[in-house]
Amino acid sequence: MNWFFLCQILILVRFTLLLTLTKKKTQMDKNTKVHTKENHGSGHIIQSLIVNMLIAVSKGVAAFMTGSGAMLAETIHSSADCANQGLLLLGVKQAQQPADDKHPFGYGKSVYFWSFMVAMLLFSIGGMFSIYEGIHKFNSPEPVENIAWGIGVLVFAIALEGYATYSNIVEINKRRGNGGFINYLRNTKDSDLIVVFGENGAAVFGLFLALIAMMATYYTGDGRYDALGSLAIGVVLILVAIFLAIEVKSLLIGESADPIIMHTINDIIKKDSNITELINCRTIQQGPGEVLVCVKIKCKPNLDTQTISTLINSFETTLRAKRPEAKWIYVEPDLQEWKAG
Repeated sequence: MNWFFLCQILILVRFTLLLTLTKKKTQMDKNTKVHTKENHGSGHIIQSLIVNMLIAVSKGVAAFMTGSGAMLAETIHSSADCANQGLLLLGVKQAQQPADDKHPFGYGKSVYFWSFMVAMLLFSIGGMFSIYEGIHKFNSPEPVENIAWGIGVLVFAIALEGYATYSNIVEINKRRGNGGFINYLRNTKDSDLIVVFGENGAAVFGLFLALIAMMATYYTGDGRYDALGSLAIGVVLILVAIFLAIEVKSLLIGESADPIIMHTINDIIKKDSNITELINCRTIQQGPGEVLVCVKIKCKPNLDTQTISTLINSFETTLRAKRPEAKWIYVEPDLQEWKAG
């Protein structure tokens, strides 16, 4: 098959996916502005998976045609990305299972577990193997052949991965609101989106490194430049994997929910004349769009049990209406003087 015809197919597939997913995302935004389990879609993962499969095949062909170690490292990178995105899809599917007796708070953290596994695979299969290939090529340098294949694959892969990264940035900007971009990356609860963004960003950077290494090897005739490119790609993948592992580990252990929930709780308490103080509040992110809330409040003295019961029910209803991600809410009134109802 003619290479440029193949690239045209890749671009058509890419933009068809983007248009379809954009329409779905736009419809979702019209229906809701709250990030809950129900609107936590996997569209961005499926999009990246299909395109990375096509890119991995094209890179593999180019690696065979050119004999480039950097191109082989990129082939391994894209193949690892495909496996990673498959694991993320598995995590998203498992997280949607309803709660049961064995897991009373649901399976939401499955996404975090598989996201952590992705970071480990990116470190081992992607990073370490690329470094191994770089060392091997450095000790036994070989010339790069059929450079047109390599450059063609890399340029179009940069375009595709670049657009994927851009679409991830657009999605992140929608979710972060007025917060800073870096702050969102460090504090977000959407591990799957951050993992896909990290993979795509690393892919773009790695592709540029592979392109520079391949051209340097071709024009100088020194195969060690190609080996250095493979080593650099491996280092980039390892650094990204470490960052992702650190961020996801916090969610996996148990991280507090978005501060906006605390702000909402304070607003509700201020408007209820029977609540005098918020004594304590603990939140745990149980999964994307799923939060456990435990609150202890001080009520006015001499309230009867019926009034306290109504107060608690009203508090839970109001909080769920404003923050649907608060799936489990436990409210404990502080024991003071109160009357039996």
